[in-house]
Amino acid sequence: MRELSYLDAIREALAEEMRRDPKVFVLGEDVGPYGGAFGATQGLYEEFGELRVVDTPISESAIVGISIGAALRGYRPVAEMQFADFIACGFDQLVNVAAKMHYRQGLAVPITVRLPSGGGFSGGPFHSQNPEAWMMQAPGLKVVAPSTPADAKGLLAAAIQDPNPVVYLEHKHLYRRAKGEVPEGRHEVALGEARLAREGTDLSVIAYGAMVEVALEATEDLEGASTEVLDLRSLVPLDDEAILRSVRKTSKVVVLHEATRSCGVGAEVAALIAQAAFEDLDGPVVRVTAPDVPIPFSPPLERAVLPQVDDVREACRELLAY
Repeated sequence: MRELSYLDAIREALAEEMRRDPKVFVLGEDVGPYGGAFGATQGLYEEFGELRVVDTPISESAIVGISIGAALRGYRPVAEMQFADFIACGFDQLVNVAAKMHYRQGLAVPITVRLPSGGGFSGGPFHSQNPEAWMMQAPGLKVVAPSTPADAKGLLAAAIQDPNPVVYLEHKHLYRRAKGEVPEGRHEVALGEARLAREGTDLSVIAYGAMVEVALEATEDLEGASTEVLDLRSLVPLDDEAILRSVRKTSKVVVLHEATRSCGVGAEVAALIAQAAFEDLDGPVVRVTAPDVPIPFSPPLERAVLPQVDDVREACRELLAY
């Protein structure tokens, strides 16, 4: 074990999978000598060369399309979108080709699409979105969202080796802020398994990505309350058993995510709880999310839109007093 940043863990996972499997290659805009928009591919071009670290034109549709074609020929492409928002330009290839190829023709499409997502840096409405719900609506895609450096490395390794197309959401706010112990050598975290970030008995906060740390900070000093924090890690497949186990233990639930509210992960989790654990509840399932608005460019307005520690703390206090 040694301490790495979230970004370094991603870079290490890419390098290790490329060394381990010659069929793995990365592609995207400026991923070559420049090292990627956020530096996630720095050093890969020098080690693996231009045939395995491929700079592409500015065309997300082409990036995903090339990845699908290469996957069908036995390769394992890792495609980087400079910002998660830009996947909209490659959406048809992702949800209507990659996601449906196995259903239609029985062919595996082992591609990983890396999406630098989220706000918190005044990027405005075209560089700050959390588009996970778009992907969850497409049968055939797996969707993961790590919150720690160890999971960033382990989930990326698992995604690259998975036979299905995997959307890998890496939160930009975590790149250099999140640091933690990461295993040396190859490290894999199974897709579909949540992580218990903190055990508790009085209240469950269910979150993923950058909001896990917000949940931990908001609930560390709630007066007289023992708060459990469940890190989903995997959004598709969702770890239903871990969610229901936490709910049945605490009987009160806050679901937290940075993405907008309507039809989001929180709605899916709340529906699961209502259907399978209604009689275990001792209060309503509360959602703390961004409202259904574009992410503002203005720093004060952005802070007003994105869930903050105080917002989560207040929601927890109100539910505990219910």
